[in-house]
Amino acid sequence: MVVMHGTGRQFTQYRDAFAPFGRWNRCIVLCPLFPVGVRGDGNRNGFKRLIEGDIRYDKVLLDMVSEVGERYGKRFDKFALFGYSGGGQYVNRFAYVHPERLWAASIGAPGNVTVLDQSKDWWLGVGGFERHFGKPFDAAALQRVPVQMVVGRADLETWEITVPKDSPMYLPGINDAGATRPDRLRTLKASFEAAGVQVRFDELDNIAHNGMQVVEVVQDFFARILRKMRVGE
Repeated sequence: MVVMHGTGRQFTQYRDAFAPFGRWNRCIVLCPLFPVGVRGDGNRNGFKRLIEGDIRYDKVLLDMVSEVGERYGKRFDKFALFGYSGGGQYVNRFAYVHPERLWAASIGAPGNVTVLDQSKDWWLGVGGFERHFGKPFDAAALQRVPVQMVVGRADLETWEITVPKDSPMYLPGINDAGATRPDRLRTLKASFEAAGVQVRFDELDNIAHNGMQVVEVVQDFFARILRKMRVGE
């Protein structure tokens, strides 16, 4: 299982929160750290979009998973992936590029989303996907991945996720998915379901933007999938 940090890089908090789950569910939990400003520009967000200059953060993660497998004498051809906030953006896009590597994906409260829409260019949609990743988007493989989307009903602040026109991040249509994180996640869910991808949608009462407060619900989702996978053991 891979637990991806967000913009604040809280990877040790997620490690500690998922350690008991890993122990009782017989999972290795990998909590990567992608540094800030690896190209010398102070950019905190490059990992979220998988591509930053000549860096492919999806391939970096796959190399990390392979390294963990070699260390423990295991093969992890498939793994689960959870991320919240900036990590949720990472999971959203990684699932498009490598659905065949996932046995489950949980997308938590992303500020910006990449919808399953061929008419919108990457990274707002999946238009031009093959040009960026060297392979076509495989909708059938994504349909086989159990997907959870999770957000707090009180996660309503817009100052961090609304991108103004004078921002270097601005793209036409960047704010079209909705004003708040719940709005944007519902838009993402609708695009998944229109493409035949089933989604478990958890919108949690009395929770604002706090990844630690959704951990229990995410772990419940993964535990249910694990039980189904292990029926034949």
